[in-house]
Amino acid sequence: MDDNAFSAEDADSMRAYMPTSFGKQNASVDVQAQIENHRRKIVDESKPPPKIKSADSDDESSAEDDDDSDEDDEDEFPVSHELMVKTHQRAVTSITLDPSGTRLVTGSTDCTIKLHDLSAMTPTTIRAFKTVDPFVTKASEASESHAIHQVLFSPHSGNQMLVITATAQARLFSRDGEMIAEYKKGDMYLRDKNNTKGHTAEITSAAWCPTNRNLFVTAAHDSTVRIWDVNDRLQQKHVMVHKSKAAGSAGMTRMTAIAWGHAAEGQGSIIVAAGFDGSLVMWGGEGPFYRPIGEIREAHAKDTWTSGLDISNDGRLVITRGGDDTIKLWDTRKFKAPVNTTSFPSTSSQYPTSNIIFSPGSANVVTGSETGHLHILNPATLRPELITPVTPGSPLISVHWHPKIKQICTGSANGQTTILFNPQMSTNGALSVLSKAPKKRHMDDDPNLTTFMDPTGIAGDAVTPGGVPGPTAGSFSSRHPTIGLTASGRSRDPRRPHKPEQTPFAMSTPDQRHVRENIPFSSMRDEDPVEALLKYQPKEGEEKLFTGAWDKTQPKAIFKEDFSDEEEPDPKRMKKG
Repeated sequence: MDDNAFSAEDADSMRAYMPTSFGKQNASVDVQAQIENHRRKIVDESKPPPKIKSADSDDESSAEDDDDSDEDDEDEFPVSHELMVKTHQRAVTSITLDPSGTRLVTGSTDCTIKLHDLSAMTPTTIRAFKTVDPFVTKASEASESHAIHQVLFSPHSGNQMLVITATAQARLFSRDGEMIAEYKKGDMYLRDKNNTKGHTAEITSAAWCPTNRNLFVTAAHDSTVRIWDVNDRLQQKHVMVHKSKAAGSAGMTRMTAIAWGHAAEGQGSIIVAAGFDGSLVMWGGEGPFYRPIGEIREAHAKDTWTSGLDISNDGRLVITRGGDDTIKLWDTRKFKAPVNTTSFPSTSSQYPTSNIIFSPGSANVVTGSETGHLHILNPATLRPELITPVTPGSPLISVHWHPKIKQICTGSANGQTTILFNPQMSTNGALSVLSKAPKKRHMDDDPNLTTFMDPTGIAGDAVTPGGVPGPTAGSFSSRHPTIGLTASGRSRDPRRPHKPEQTPFAMSTPDQRHVRENIPFSSMRDEDPVEALLKYQPKEGEEKLFTGAWDKTQPKAIFKEDFSDEEEPDPKRMKKG
């Protein structure tokens, strides 16, 4: 045997000596301890607290059984742990996740939507990576702003999301926040709503088709429900005009909520919409759309806002949350009277997008309350199976239960987004965030301890030769344009003067220098017109250049020209004479 042969023991020694990867390595992190730090103190307020055993009690087996039963109750729903995300300054009105559960998007009354990448977050970088204003495009700045009513990822593909604002136009965005299409607005002066090519009033709610990835439906204040094709932004595909039969409505009412789900027994799909007149209307998802297949005139109280509406997975049940402080369960096969009703305080008067949904598998009903609690109800009895505080004192507006990662996302009136999960049953999502090592904070991450200097020694951005401000090479402010600025947009460096924001109108208005240099005779507007004319008056002995012809052609006056030296005639004497 050759003494120089490379043995297996040598290979193991070499492997232990050589590094497995290059670059600076993070210290090992205790993932279990990091997850345990996010355990919630109170999980269920609907059940009494566990009894405290005395120290001299010998019934240890019964205590262990009680602990096991409590843990089983907690593991039934993914609410044992929480991850808080504070991004919006106002109420979070809508929340959605893509089908894979990695892209979280929230909408708010601050007129913006925020995009979060759960797969890229770390415990110290829990924030949105992009903020989108639906009314700002690459070609122009925002001329108006409206609250976000609803944000919906397509259930078939995570590449598209529907954004509903307080306008008559729906907008389609990519998963990266780029606007793909803005759908047509109808002519508000046409009386017949069937002849308009889009909504003529504010859209309140929308839903994706469960069977066709290219279709979605919208409901609006113009008493219509419209089906759209994502590839045709110039006109809707179908129009359903809801003719209200309520007294004093003149046949029109505002549509407040809508849902599109599978029909019972696998027979296509159904569309269910709620109206401000208290009605609940159902159409077949494949048509014809001339008349509804079911209608309940007094499903909820008249002139109350039904904010929540959802259809079960099997298409047999419909759950509604009305503005009359009730939650009602309906059977689509006997669409006449509610199967069950329970009292539940409404928040639709202040937050009209407060929703209610079925859990994955339709085993439970989930909604939020005005006290900031999450309620998980039994659909058969509508009694609470779990009541857990999320944002106590701040109403819980929107809820979303993702079927793949098994986590519940909530949005509250204080602008907080909360992700509830359970390490035993949940996957990815918040768990992937807490499974990473915290990112070490750099001094540049704190704007109070950082001064940004350009090559000329002046803090902030440099000015290019063309006069357009641009970031300096390698400056930190080019990578983080908002760091180093106050809330009003002023620089934190006192040596840098405040640059006023240029409005869209000012961008299209020429300045004084441009007018003086490029428009001929523009300086004449600053002259006195009397002096400008008198400079052309000829001096004594000079020929009149402009008015010389008048001396030859001007007729002689036959009336007196000046009556200043004579007394004015008395009109009374002239009448007597």
